[in-house]
Amino acid sequence: MSSDEVLVETDGPFAVITMNRPGRRNALSLSHMRSLTEAFRQVGETDATGIILAGNGPVFSAGHDFADMAGADLAAARGLLLTCRELMETIQSVPQVVIARVHGLATAAGCQLVATCDLAVAAWSAGFAAPGGKGGWFCHTPMVPVARNVGRKRAMELALTGDVIDAATALEWGLVNRSVPNEELEKATRELLERATRGSRRSKALGKQAMYAQLDRPENDAYTYAIEVMAAASQTPEAQEGMRAFLDKRAPEWPA
Repeated sequence: MSSDEVLVETDGPFAVITMNRPGRRNALSLSHMRSLTEAFRQVGETDATGIILAGNGPVFSAGHDFADMAGADLAAARGLLLTCRELMETIQSVPQVVIARVHGLATAAGCQLVATCDLAVAAWSAGFAAPGGKGGWFCHTPMVPVARNVGRKRAMELALTGDVIDAATALEWGLVNRSVPNEELEKATRELLERATRGSRRSKALGKQAMYAQLDRPENDAYTYAIEVMAAASQTPEAQEGMRAFLDKRAPEWPA
């Protein structure tokens, strides 16, 4: 499952997918994005309960690799961005909880990766930016998930200024769930993932998909959708076992 540029390891019940292009600041080249997408798909089919996304080297990810983009024609540029979209959608479609472990800069499509993951923990050394705002290629696609994390005014500030925000600001703005000292990053990431993967795996997978499906709907439509999903989910063995265990005052025994 691993390649030179994407490492996949097992850490107990979790899988760790590591971007391994430190010499290129983990830039998301076309081949790198394809390898990451394949890694997520393959792990998604395993019995892992959670996935940690990490990066080797001093930077989490510097975003798109300009070596792919400089001189590219319209069709090639569109194809690269569609490949990036496929990666982001794959991260949100796998049944496992996906958490980003961010230790350094996450810029442009690297920041998009963080915003796309279900959860994110940032070391104090981390920084986040959409630098296209002060360059020549605006960060249109990275801002799709970023804006949905931080809200309009803060998204506009990130996009228009291109400035880096630190981990504490990212926490305040809702881009990450935790901001911790550098030496506590791995422990804090694992602790949050352990808490987020408690309970029935199938129930969690359904819940993740339903959350993404309802988040951007108007409230009335979101309720209509969520009621149907929750009613149907009440009939699953996991839901019935959870209710019976609560009433019986015992630990649940989840179906295999």
